Parts: sequence; structure tokens; C-alpha cells
Amino acid sequence: MARSEKANLLQGTLDMLILRSLQSGKKHGYQITRWLDTTSENAILVEEGSLYPALHRMERRGWIESDWGRSESNRRAKFYKLTASGRSQLKKEITEWESLSSAISLILTTRGVGLEP
Repeated sequence: MARSEKANLLQGTLDMLILRSLQSGKKHGYQITRWLDTTSENAILVEEGSLYPALHRMERRGWIESDWGRSESNRRAKFYKLTASGRSQLKKEITEWESLSSAISLILTTRGVGLEP
């Protein structure tokens, strides 16, 4: 599967993935994308054009907070961290994702009348 096709899998899950990346502590945008890329074994690529609008949206919703600081390369960077509301939202989204993925798994593995083996 090409990288562009993999990116399409993120629709509807990007907020959950970003929130999960912040669960272990504050990160700036590049750290978030690197964490997602590394943790997914290079299967998930989040472009800046998707990441920053999502971060701003989540900040408006109160799920994350930001402040300015210095990156590991001593550059000025905006760091994001989870709020209590964000931790609650992450829990909700994980529960919904697990339910949906279980339902999809049932559909993909069910053999029934009129179905191809």
C-alpha cells in the first residue's frame, strides 16, 4: 500500500492518534509526527497540512493546551499537552475504535449463506 493510501486511513482517527501521542507527555508538532511514524513502523504518515489544523481544532475544544518552548535543537517550538478533557476524550475514542474494529472484524471473518468462502 502506498503512503498516500495509508494516509487515507487516518480520516476519523487522526484526533485519537494525536491524543495518544501526547499521553506520555508534551510534544511539539515534529515530535508528534515522528512518534506516530515510528510507533506505526512507518505505516502512518501525518502531513503538516493535516496535523496543525487538527492540533488547533483540539486546542479550541479544550482537549490539549500549548505553550512555547525550545526544541531539542534549541529552536522555538510550540509544545502540546493533554488536558483532563483530552484524556477523557482519548478514552472515549479508544472505546469507540475498539467497538468499531471488533464489528469490522466480525464482518470480515463471518462465513454465511450466500457469502464467498
